[in-house]
Amino acid sequence: MGKRAPKPVGRSAAEARRGRRRDPEYRATQERLAPFEGIARFVIMRRAELGFTQEQLAERMGTSHSAISRIETGQHRTSVATLERLAHALDVRFVMGFETGPREAPVRELVSL
Repeated sequence: MGKRAPKPVGRSAAEARRGRRRDPEYRATQERLAPFEGIARFVIMRRAELGFTQEQLAERMGTSHSAISRIETGQHRTSVATLERLAHALDVRFVMGFETGPREAPVRELVSL
C-alpha cells in the first residue's frame, strides 16, 4: 500500500475566504473601501485609454508614482483635493453627489467641481 499524502497545514484559501466574509470587521472594511475600489477601477481604465503610465499620470498631477499606485489599489482613502487633481490629469470632470430617499430608489443631486 502507498503512503498517504500529508495534509496541508492550516486552512485552504477557499476556507479562509469564507471565514473572512463572515467576519463583521472584515465586511465593514470592505464596505468602507468599496467606493475607493470603484475609483481605482476608473483610474486604471481611464489611464489605459489615454495610454499613460503611472509615472506619466503622476507627473501630470504633480505627485509621486507611489501615490498613483496607492490610488489604483483601491485600499486607501483619497482626498477631494486629490480627486480634483486626478480628474484634471485624466481630462474628465470630477462630480460629487448626495443621495436622499431609500437605497432602492435614491434621489441624487450631483455637483460638478
